[in-house]
Formats: sequence, structure tokens, C-alpha cells
Amino acid sequence: MLADAEALLARARAGDMAALGQLLELHHSYLALLARVQIGRRLQGKVDAADLVQDTFLEAHRNFGLFRGADAAEFAGWLRQILAANLAMLLRRYLGTQRRDVRLERELAVELDDSSRVLSRDLLAPSSSPSSRAARREQGVLLAAALERLPEAYREVIILRHLEGLSFPDVAGRMSRSLDSVKNLWARALGQLRRSLGEAP
Repeated sequence: MLADAEALLARARAGDMAALGQLLELHHSYLALLARVQIGRRLQGKVDAADLVQDTFLEAHRNFGLFRGADAAEFAGWLRQILAANLAMLLRRYLGTQRRDVRLERELAVELDDSSRVLSRDLLAPSSSPSSRAARREQGVLLAAALERLPEAYREVIILRHLEGLSFPDVAGRMSRSLDSVKNLWARALGQLRRSLGEAP
């Protein structure tokens, strides 16, 4: 998938707008997951993550000529920055402030970067070499797509535990399950996620 992203990025830079659309679509699950976590933390479901991702895609499409990154990993980072700015705008709207808050945008960008790192650090099996760890730094896009393919309960337990950072008792409460049930569900979900990524369980 990352090789696909590099090829699509090259074609988009050459003026192929269909390739840009496909490149954006490759990042849909990734951005939706990051948006969902931030919306849950800050806006308590007042906004739909899909709308936020759509706004981010429209802005990225409109301003693609301003992207100066060298590769697909930097493109994902650029999309996170746009998402952070859009989140900050929504927060201003819901908090009733009109003034742009650059500090809030930076804070959101850091939180989105942290969430992206959590995806690869916590959800992939440990890497044995520095080069393999470096190659996995921007695999949040791949992980988000793999998460989306999991059964809903598996996806939910991983998101609550790893991205929202909830304790197992809190996850059990949110999912209306027993603590033992949640721990077993989490272990099965993590195993299936790793298998779907071609890793040893």
C-alpha cells in the first residue's frame, strides 16, 4: 500500500487529479480514526468524523500545489496538519470563540502525531532492528485500513484501549462487558490485527 501511495503521489505531482483522489482515499480510514479519537475527547460526538475527513480532503485537493513534502509519509503528515487546523476551527465554533488559536492548532497537531505513533508502536509486534522500526514509523495508514476491516467489537476494543488510552475496567464499562470478556476480546482482536498485517501473533 505504501508503494501504491508513492506511485500515486508521483502521478498527482505530474498533474493526474484522479491519482490525487486515489491517494486521498488511501488515507480515509487513517484520518477518520484520528478524527474520531479527537472528536471523542473534545467534542463528545457533536461532529461526525466523516464530515471532518471530507473537509480535510477538499482542502488538500484545493491546496495540493502547496504540498512540498518528498514522500508518502510526509504527505500523511501534511494531511494530519490540515486535519488539526480543521479540528481547531470546529472547536472554536463549538466553544464560541472566533479568534484563531495557533497554540490550539499546534496542540492538536501534536496529539494527532502521537495517535499516529501509537498505532504503529503499540499495535505492531516489536521490531528487532532500527531499520525495520524506521520503516514502520508511518504505517498508521496501513494499520487504520486493517482496523477498519476488523469486526466492530474488535475494532472498538483496540481504539478504546490504545488510541483513547482507557484502562481495561474503563473499556469494559464503555462496552458494557465484563473485565475478563474485554481482556479476552482485546487479545483476540490484537492477534487478528497482527495476522491481517502478515505478522506473527
